[in-house]
Amino acid sequence: MTDAAIEPLRVTGAAADRVKREALGIADRRKHHGRPATPLKSRGSEPGMRQRVYRFRFYPSPAQGEQLANTFGACRWVYNEGLTLRMSAWEKHRVSVGFAETCRALTGWRRAEGTSWLSEVSSTVLQQALRHLEGAFSRFFRGTAKHPRRKRKHRSRDSATYVRTGFRWLEDPERPGTGLVTLAKQPGPLDVRWSRALPAGTTPVKLTVTRDRADRFFLSVLVEERIAQLPPAFLPEGTEPKAAGLDLGLASLVTLDDGSKLDHPRLLKKYEDELARLQRQLHRKRKGSKNRAKARLRIARLYALMSDVRKDVLDQFTTRLVRENQVLMVEDLSIATLLRTAKGKGRRRKAKLNRSIIDAAWGELLRQLRYKCAWYGRTLVIIDRFFPSTRRCSACYTKGPRLDLSVRAWVCAACGVTHDRDVNAAVNIREEGMRLYRLVASALPPGRVPPPVIKASELADCRPVGSR
Repeated sequence: MTDAAIEPLRVTGAAADRVKREALGIADRRKHHGRPATPLKSRGSEPGMRQRVYRFRFYPSPAQGEQLANTFGACRWVYNEGLTLRMSAWEKHRVSVGFAETCRALTGWRRAEGTSWLSEVSSTVLQQALRHLEGAFSRFFRGTAKHPRRKRKHRSRDSATYVRTGFRWLEDPERPGTGLVTLAKQPGPLDVRWSRALPAGTTPVKLTVTRDRADRFFLSVLVEERIAQLPPAFLPEGTEPKAAGLDLGLASLVTLDDGSKLDHPRLLKKYEDELARLQRQLHRKRKGSKNRAKARLRIARLYALMSDVRKDVLDQFTTRLVRENQVLMVEDLSIATLLRTAKGKGRRRKAKLNRSIIDAAWGELLRQLRYKCAWYGRTLVIIDRFFPSTRRCSACYTKGPRLDLSVRAWVCAACGVTHDRDVNAAVNIREEGMRLYRLVASALPPGRVPPPVIKASELADCRPVGSR
């Protein structure tokens, strides 16, 4: 094969511009060609300011609901069309297409006769859909996510993001932190249920409107505010920080090192009979009928109820932990590995175990602990996932044999102490977490506080003696 027959890896320069213009239908950049170049202004936040999302439910009028449904469909169509454009440009022409090119293509789609209905939706909302596509490709190129996939009407979440030019905010002087929110292309303000007030005097940075499977509409408001950190929590002696070791499990959702436990709500088990009854009703309905849509909505509302209860339990529990303790210790869990599908003998038992793990929502609990520790000046220590917290005796530190999940208590062969499985693991997690915390705190210069998250896998030479 000659060198001329070898296809180039990437087309750039004038050749790429020609391909974009002639083959892909992307217009050239003409809007700012006659203007002198000006430096970009920095939009960095003030020191100490954090971005926080407040979520409210709202009830749209029939006209607003119809317009939002069109907006959700337009965002989904633009996302899919941008994905197709970028993939075909690379596969057929070896040309890279980014956010700027897809925005120029969006202008052509809005002017085309067949897709002129896109003009009924705010252009800023459609551009945000393309920004989400750009973010998905960025995560894919970094290796932190899979390749972006097309969105489907009945599988993907209905959402639309409005930046500052896409909505109007008018604060109520009598109730600071609440007000009127009017979205672009909407006939009037939204009927928002202000369950709590936003920081008084702040203007929202971004709004995201979502509709879940239960046909509920939510408004997520992103604001920048200064979150006051909690006062340091120390033991009565005043030398050691208050700390708590957490062992995540299924018999009890969370077990603390002092022996207290958070009961597992087991919502899927609680509502399994109701879910089975509703599922049978759904499968008896004819596909495409209104009765089938009503049955599907009843199932979605039951799942939404379980999700709300589960999140509320975890939110209250994690807030109490962060307020009462300075340092929290948990074990590094690979939830995706724990949820791997079993094959062959024992697969039914493994399926039930996976169902219980999903119902426990360990990932949501860890997510809440991470951001709350960062907000309120606490430290979350994540110990090594291979640390034998369950097998090691917390009294004499002797590592025993492996224990089956059905064993809830065991006796140490070396010292004869009887251990509760979960309490012993929580005590070991606390001791190992405090060792890592002191290791990091001693290496900091005077006046510096430990970081909000300390992860054992990111520390060098932190393996305890006899841990393996």
